[in-house]
Order: sequence, then C-alpha cells, then structure tokens
Amino acid sequence: MMNESTKFSQIVMLVISNYVSIPDAEIDLQGIRAQGAGGQNVNKVSSAIHLRFDIQASSLPEFYKEELLKLRDSRITKDGVLVIKAQQFRTQEKNRDDALKRLQLLVKGVAVRRKVRRPTKPTKGSKKRRIESKVNRGKLKTLRGKIDH
Repeated sequence: MMNESTKFSQIVMLVISNYVSIPDAEIDLQGIRAQGAGGQNVNKVSSAIHLRFDIQASSLPEFYKEELLKLRDSRITKDGVLVIKAQQFRTQEKNRDDALKRLQLLVKGVAVRRKVRRPTKPTKGSKKRRIESKVNRGKLKTLRGKIDH
C-alpha cells in the first residue's frame, strides 16, 4: 500500500517531438486518494495521481515555455506550475500514464502554429443577392395581408 506522498520515477523521458523531451526529474508525480464513488477502496488506496510540472524551471525550449505560460488554462498556477490531476481509472499506473499523456498533448499542442486569420469582406455580388432576397421576402409577406374588396 502506497501513502499519499509516494513519488514515482519510473519514466526516463517524456518525448514531445524528435528534438524535444522532458526528463523525469522535472515531472513530480504523487499518489493521492481519488474523489467520488468507489466504496471502501477509495478510502484506503491512493489511486489518483497529481502531476506537477514547473514550466519556467524546465529544460523546454523558450518557445514552448512562452506558449505554455500564454495559455489561459486553469491548471497552470500563477507561479507557472502546471498541475494535472488524473483519477479516471481505478489503478494508479493507468492514472499515471493518463496524466503523462495529457501533459504530452498539452505541450505538443502549443507547438502547432495557428493559421493566421485574415478578415474577409463580402463581395458586391453577394451583397446584391442578399438585398434582393430580402426584397423578395418582403413582397411575399405583403401578399399575405388582407384583401380589399
């Protein structure tokens, strides 16, 4: 049985890309008790995982650090520490893998360059068609009125 302050160091490197990886020393994994239903088991087994990752103190390239800190994510504290709580599964190993995968996806996600949005204007033809359709709808609605004899 593991207590709540048990740390894990079973991973060697968390691979982000061919050139970027996070060493296990920078990832703090702690076993905690899961919340919610589960009967007596939930009260005595630390099956959930708290992953803490200090973005600023990490060996990630500056680009990754800046992009991660720019995120408006509630999991990132004011001090720049990313906290992921994994408690979806009943076993600690699966929750550990889930937390690491979520960290990996988050870091990979900031590396993707967003498409630059260029605002567009409606064409003259589309404006004309829109006005014509409005006029036609208006004419149709006037025909629905009362008929004078």
